[in-house]
Amino acid sequence: MNEHIKFMREALTEARKAYALGEVPIGAVIVKDSEIIARGYNLREILHDSTAHAEIMAMREAAKKLGDWRLTGTTLYSTIEPCTMCGGAIVQFRVDRLVYGAPDLKAGAVDSVIDVVRNPRFNHRVEVIAGILEEECRAIIQQFFRELRNSKD
Repeated sequence: MNEHIKFMREALTEARKAYALGEVPIGAVIVKDSEIIARGYNLREILHDSTAHAEIMAMREAAKKLGDWRLTGTTLYSTIEPCTMCGGAIVQFRVDRLVYGAPDLKAGAVDSVIDVVRNPRFNHRVEVIAGILEEECRAIIQQFFRELRNSKD
């Protein structure tokens, strides 16, 4: 459990980078053999790319580093429950384990709206651990949107 907390704190560091850029503050790290091999944070607005989610950015970086699209033996830490696109990519990249912080009740594709990563029809299923540093992960998103709403007033 301590290892999960340690790596989720690193994902929160990535989320803060997104926050500083005015992006929705979601961060991700990918771990293999107890080492961070890739990091990512939301860059949708800056890159004008709807696929530039934290999880996708981290998985792309990990694949480049490993020289393989298969990320077997890895754990993806995400501050928020992944969406359907990211859930599908987690399956396609063959990530072994997903650890996430707070649920996404509107778009979560692991536990909240639909379960993409453990669907028995797919040839790869992902182990899931939810709720690591949930309050911290939820708080940064809530603060971001609160500030965004207040700036529009």
